[in-house]
Amino acid sequence: MKSDDLPARLAHDLDGAFPTLVTEHVDRLYSIALRLLGDPRDAEEITSDGLVRAHRALASYPPDRIHDLELRPWLTTIVLNLARNHARRHRHLTVVIDDSQVAPTATPESTTIQRAETEHWATLIAGLPTRYRVPVVLRYVDDLDYDEIAGVLDRPATTVRSQVQRGLTLLRAAHDAATRKELSA
Repeated sequence: MKSDDLPARLAHDLDGAFPTLVTEHVDRLYSIALRLLGDPRDAEEITSDGLVRAHRALASYPPDRIHDLELRPWLTTIVLNLARNHARRHRHLTVVIDDSQVAPTATPESTTIQRAETEHWATLIAGLPTRYRVPVVLRYVDDLDYDEIAGVLDRPATTVRSQVQRGLTLLRAAHDAATRKELSA
């Protein structure tokens, strides 16, 4: 259950309310890191480090600043910056297949098809230039609105909207090219 008063609770009792922050945001932050980095171990490390940094920052903030925080974009910014720094240092990207969405009663054939489709889209997203991949992931994986993404990336909302649209256009083109290649093979 999400609590709208979490910033107020953090401002009043950081150590008592922080586990709620972790519970409410850890999966979302991990998902962002995974889509940006492509490696589950790296995503876990970035997520954990991000939450530790968030706690340290909150511990240094006055209560009124904590009370006014918009937690989703703030936490996203922390994880995004850590993922960028990690990617600069390591320069590798692997494709992760998340089969947690496969229905338990699915047939082997449908499971194979769904995994192939998931891998296909993960590969296409991983192939996007960073300037488009990050806004697309924040919009469609993290479900941030354009104003929130603009705040996270410190860019105008119109630029973010253009980058998301350009990223989607590139994804469609890459998908169409891959489909044509499959059909001609």
